[in-house]
Amino acid sequence: MKIGLACPYNVFTGGGVTEQVMALRAEYVKLGHQAKILTPQPRGYRGAIPDYIVTVGVSSNVKAFFHTNSQWSVSVDTDEIDKVFEREKFDVLNFHEPHVPLWGRQLLMRSQSANVATMHAMLPDTLTTKTIVNVVTPYTKPMLKYFDAFTATGKPATEYLLSIAKVPITIVPCGVDVAKYNARPPEAVRNLKRKTILYVGRLEKRKGVRYLLRAYQELTERHDDIQLYLAGVGPEEESLRNFIELHDIPRVTFMGFISEEEKIKLLHQADVFCAPSHYGEGFGIVLLEAMAAGCPLVAGDNPGYLGVMKGFGAISMVNSQDSIDFARRLELMIFNDDLRKLWERWAKSYIKQFDHSRIAKLYIDVYEKAIKSYAKSQKSS
Repeated sequence: MKIGLACPYNVFTGGGVTEQVMALRAEYVKLGHQAKILTPQPRGYRGAIPDYIVTVGVSSNVKAFFHTNSQWSVSVDTDEIDKVFEREKFDVLNFHEPHVPLWGRQLLMRSQSANVATMHAMLPDTLTTKTIVNVVTPYTKPMLKYFDAFTATGKPATEYLLSIAKVPITIVPCGVDVAKYNARPPEAVRNLKRKTILYVGRLEKRKGVRYLLRAYQELTERHDDIQLYLAGVGPEEESLRNFIELHDIPRVTFMGFISEEEKIKLLHQADVFCAPSHYGEGFGIVLLEAMAAGCPLVAGDNPGYLGVMKGFGAISMVNSQDSIDFARRLELMIFNDDLRKLWERWAKSYIKQFDHSRIAKLYIDVYEKAIKSYAKSQKSS
């Protein structure tokens, strides 16, 4: 099977969706398929481009909705698209986040193969969101008839699509390389004098880092043997630094951008991982990474994370805006050894279903059905 993975975001800087797309491509190749990633080239990018990445058009960085950043395509030549499709002859195109303007639609309109849409993000329930939806829907709705199948990473990610069209959607969760994250690096040694809380992610409003700082401050009033590592960059960094200084919050370290190798090491060093996002999460890849590494976690009870942490894992969920309850949950997961052992035993078994190798096979099943559906529609037209 010849598979094209269409990703509207900057695949050269990482990020949840792009990392999933890269991992899926690698798994498809292992399964004996041919797979390439289609993506707009970021404006000004001069780095090397692997042969499995096909750049189509150009994108620019923009301040996107909900206090986050994104790469949006601003130009693409239809002749260029036609040449790529004629050369590659894909059997199926999988459009990740197809509603992102404008690139995906331009490719979809000229596709010569079966098309699959994959939804990742969840839109928060706010007045701003509803206004944006009213603007985006006339753009998105006409695209739906060109898709032969729809998938979403979880139920929250289906909500917008189902609000504009009652289409069948297959839930295919995000994945993680379980073996890679489970392997403890030799240099990953825990600090025996201090318990470590680890956050990894963008420093932006929706991620709720300020709520983590408030809960951590509450915790430091009872424990002087804890520390907080914040790994990541983003527009909130200066504001968070000022907040720490204003409230005299001790033992907080900003680690900046970290590589995946550094992230794995930190997950094995940390006593608890924390993901305090309170909205805007369609899934929770960072939760999978923590579970695969065997690091107990505490996470914000947004719908995307709740969809991941089921069964015993629900004990990790907390209203991150309630600093007192948040601090208590962190305290339990850090200092209650019996609870930690139960959690670790549960996570070791639960995480297996999310291994990339299994997720790739779920997508292949969807692709095969989409190709049959497309072939049938071509015969009848």
